[in-house]
Amino acid sequence: MCYKHPSDLDLIPRLRELAPVEASAFLAFHETSTRPDGAVPLRYRELIALAIALTTQCELCIDVHVRQARAAGVTAEELAETAMTAAAVRAGGTLSHALLMIKLHDGEAKADA
Repeated sequence: MCYKHPSDLDLIPRLRELAPVEASAFLAFHETSTRPDGAVPLRYRELIALAIALTTQCELCIDVHVRQARAAGVTAEELAETAMTAAAVRAGGTLSHALLMIKLHDGEAKADA
């Protein structure tokens, strides 16, 4: 069985049926965050969404937002640069946690002394 497939999005009405209040609130929030009339242009919103989708590794989000980005006029070069920026920021998060790791280790070493 395939656990993730673009057709899984067809299950949204079923989820909405099972949890109508929660699903409606989520979908309203999603629609608000992807509105085309905000201060951040839609193409930038889609690039942001793609960077997050790449970082969280959500295949369905990547699928949806690549299509929406293309519709907003995003180029393949912009997608590639967005992916590399997301990768660099994610690596930066690893570095940040490595600093925490050293701080915790050294703090424990001081406590042991």
